[in-house]
Amino acid sequence: MTLALVFICCAACIYSLLRPFHRNNVFHTAHYLSKVSTLLGLSIEVRIPDSIKNIGPAVYICNHQNSYDIFTVSAAVQPSTVSVGKKSLKWIPFFGQMYWLTGNILIDRANSSKAINTIALTAKKITEKELSVWLFPEGTRSNGKGLLPFKTGAFRTAQQANVPIIPVCVSNSHEKIKLGRWNNGKLIIELLEPIYFKTDEKESIREVANAAHKLMLVKITELSKESGNELVIQKNIK
Repeated sequence: MTLALVFICCAACIYSLLRPFHRNNVFHTAHYLSKVSTLLGLSIEVRIPDSIKNIGPAVYICNHQNSYDIFTVSAAVQPSTVSVGKKSLKWIPFFGQMYWLTGNILIDRANSSKAINTIALTAKKITEKELSVWLFPEGTRSNGKGLLPFKTGAFRTAQQANVPIIPVCVSNSHEKIKLGRWNNGKLIIELLEPIYFKTDEKESIREVANAAHKLMLVKITELSKESGNELVIQKNIK
């Protein structure tokens, strides 16, 4: 698995040097990273409604569970989509260079003013370059704690860019993967119907974030039960 990751990162760097920061570098790299799930003994099923296909620029929000997400969630990344990650990621050998060269957006989390500016910058890239952005609104890995409360950055970005929010729900993978076991079952990823901000009335960003959280929690619970690894529900939503 480690060798596969290093090989894919190196290949993606070389490929990206031929067309640096191309809109589909992340999509193609994610496609190959998802193939590593076979080595994890996982079968990945991605469900995409017709309303999402060819939808154009959007902000995808996904639950973030653990370090295996790079090999599982990547199966659902759509064309012309980039992600937003910590600036410190670029210092990780192989992975960091791949992450930067493929065109993902790096932010400085330690500086709140820069983070606010990043929301505006990301929204600008969405509209000017017609890109979609993939974000983890929990802000960190849940590591078996269920779906953590959402931060509002993803929702502010979508509102500023005037694009829909597309929830991406991944069934529970906590303690599902046993390294060395060739059959760790199935992981289900389902994209939900897009959420549009209402234009005829003012909506609180926090209200939209909480509504999306509740919607995703219901779906993730359903998918986890279907895949045979039920979710531990976190009830404290602020």
